[in-house]
Amino acid sequence: MTIQRSSAEENQSGKASKSNKKISQNSTSGRWLWFWVGMSGIAMVSATAGALLAVSLTSTPLQQAQLSPKDEAAFDSDRISGGVLRFSELTRPVNLLVMGMSVLPPDIQNPPQETKNLRYLPQVNSFDGLSDVMLLVKFDPETKKINMLSIPRDTRTQIEGYGVKKINAANVDGGPALTARTVSNLLGGAGIDRYIRINVLGVAKLIDALGGVTVYVPKNMKYQDDSQHLYINLKAGKQHLSGDQALQLLRFRHDELGDIGRIQRQQMVIRALMDQTLNPATVAQLPKVLDVVKEHIDTNLTVEELVALMGFGVRTNRSNMQMLMLPGRFSEKGEFDASYWLPNKDGIAKLMAQHFGLESEQQQLGTTANPRSLRIAIQDSTGGDRSNLQPLIAALEKSGYRNIYIAKAWGEPLEVTHVVAQQGDGDSAESIRNTLGFGEVRVESTGNLGSDISIQVGQDWLQQKSILENSGTK
Repeated sequence: MTIQRSSAEENQSGKASKSNKKISQNSTSGRWLWFWVGMSGIAMVSATAGALLAVSLTSTPLQQAQLSPKDEAAFDSDRISGGVLRFSELTRPVNLLVMGMSVLPPDIQNPPQETKNLRYLPQVNSFDGLSDVMLLVKFDPETKKINMLSIPRDTRTQIEGYGVKKINAANVDGGPALTARTVSNLLGGAGIDRYIRINVLGVAKLIDALGGVTVYVPKNMKYQDDSQHLYINLKAGKQHLSGDQALQLLRFRHDELGDIGRIQRQQMVIRALMDQTLNPATVAQLPKVLDVVKEHIDTNLTVEELVALMGFGVRTNRSNMQMLMLPGRFSEKGEFDASYWLPNKDGIAKLMAQHFGLESEQQQLGTTANPRSLRIAIQDSTGGDRSNLQPLIAALEKSGYRNIYIAKAWGEPLEVTHVVAQQGDGDSAESIRNTLGFGEVRVESTGNLGSDISIQVGQDWLQQKSILENSGTK
């Protein structure tokens, strides 16, 4: 069995000292600048302190599961935030296991009485079912980054005491502790510090409490399942979604990519929510938000720790929020008795070394892949024909990139080109962006599934193309 290491131990060797900044005594404008910065900081801390006090006084305990001492040992018990006046600061890197639960009456032993006479299977407020969503989120105050790893629910892996199964069954078999041990083993011994489970009913309420979410729905989505009262009916395009509508987007999986397509849409919604809600005003609203969803959340985070994580999120630059997906492939028809996502061990080792600080003796990690070996997918979002993309491909080939192909168009119209590090290789994505001279790098898994880097071409390419054509005629 893989030995689990705490995330604090994994990052001990990477700590760097911070130099003190000198402020000129003679600069009046400098003094005023720092005065207002200080006042803003005090206001934010005051708002956070008020949020903490209100939550402490009004909220019921957030942990609803009863963990045995053995189960509690699956998580690192060390403090993750400062005490007293520093309660809103993370003091070390934290790995948080996030699980989204979808629970029907047959999934639990004693379903609510009111569900028995219904002609359909409703979602129930429980945490005992399959974990349909699974994320490992690393909050790292040393690198000032937040890394999110999506683990497909159909991932084929070993579950201690239960054999090889889909990873979403670990919660049914042994709750959050067994899930944490299973995830740790899958990821080469990564430490799990805390967990949080939220059920489907809570997700919709959470999004409503945050004021809904504005997101681009990539295509028309329609699906009906009368047995669960699940009705999905969304139109393509950018729109503001309520909690129920966002849940429809998150639960839709009836296309060619199945659960992997759903993970990509989850990442889109997560990024939109972070862009929209991670600010001091939202932290101050934390008591109201928790009061709405507390019945649908189970976590071993204290309220103090939850505020610290939110505070870190507020201060994190959006470019330092990276969303990854477990490397692997779909199983082929007839390969197993069920459909699985088959994890790629070498890809996992590389990803964990690069983004979670977990290097093995066998892992030799280079900074940038050989341009010839990179699989680069071009996804047009401008609505033009393929001829518009040929100069772009030619520019990449001139710089040594050889494995380039045109993939399915990107549905959302983009002003700025996205250079997407589909497999988490941000260095290679940055190198391609520098080669092109335009666009922005995104470390996420929303691109073409078979690529290492996906270039989602925006309007800025048309401007660049026009400049190149004009310069070529002179």
